[in-house]
Amino acid sequence: MEQLRGTGVALVTPFKKDESIDWNALERVIDHVIAGGVDYVVSLGTTGETPTLSAEEKLDIMKFTFEKVAKRVPVVVGIGDYNTRDVVKRLETCPLDEAVAILSVAPYYSKPSQEGIFQHYKAVAAASPKPVILYNVPGRTGRNMTAQTTLRLAHEVENIVAMKEASGDMVQCMQIIRDKPKDFIVVSGDDALAMPQIATGMDGLISVAANYFAKDTADMVHAALQNDFPTARTLHYKLQEAFDLMFEENNPAGVKAFLQEAGLIENVFRLPVVPVSAGLQARIAAFVKSFK
Repeated sequence: MEQLRGTGVALVTPFKKDESIDWNALERVIDHVIAGGVDYVVSLGTTGETPTLSAEEKLDIMKFTFEKVAKRVPVVVGIGDYNTRDVVKRLETCPLDEAVAILSVAPYYSKPSQEGIFQHYKAVAAASPKPVILYNVPGRTGRNMTAQTTLRLAHEVENIVAMKEASGDMVQCMQIIRDKPKDFIVVSGDDALAMPQIATGMDGLISVAANYFAKDTADMVHAALQNDFPTARTLHYKLQEAFDLMFEENNPAGVKAFLQEAGLIENVFRLPVVPVSAGLQARIAAFVKSFK
């Protein structure tokens, strides 16, 4: 799974003013991030507003992404839910031949025990025709997947090959890195923490910011992975204010505000997500204008 090292980007789902999917805009974003040097793309992650997409729309987006990426970079597909049986069914029926791996978020809302999380992922891995990437994001799921649970899955379940860690807990991250199997990939899920996390031994980043800042984000991650931390630090601090602005109110509202300023998409959402406030939009516009 060396192809999961480096910079992945969790693609947004652009909408038209009538809230239908804007396929032309999605193609523009795909071309933009690949031209910027990202190593792979993630289709149907949380940044893609998947909770508001129908099953048919998810399938259409996945197929469209495969078509437009056209094997220029690998594609990871997000398939996760709090209903284990539904995840298993989707894994058994989705056309995943062109995916290199599945990114599956820990079960949310139900707040299962650590044993429940373990059994959920064990069932997901057994059903998946592709390698599985764990995704721990307790700020969204309401339940942290501990280092102990992650390591148990990494060591005991063969088809689980990687981890996207977005707990923000550096100690937990280092416990995973220290004790993981040698070939198990750990990537950051936090743009603002990616550089220091790579310094501790992570293998890269699945980024939100790279939807807009594709080149700078990819260059930062690649420099850090090559132990060129003077360059990585410079790029990290160049992007720090952008990270703060992007996540101040909501993801993906923040990144879509940036993409609107670039003329890549319209700033449209499906409820309950709404655009950022007028004040934040003005600050984002000023930052984009001054950014070099």
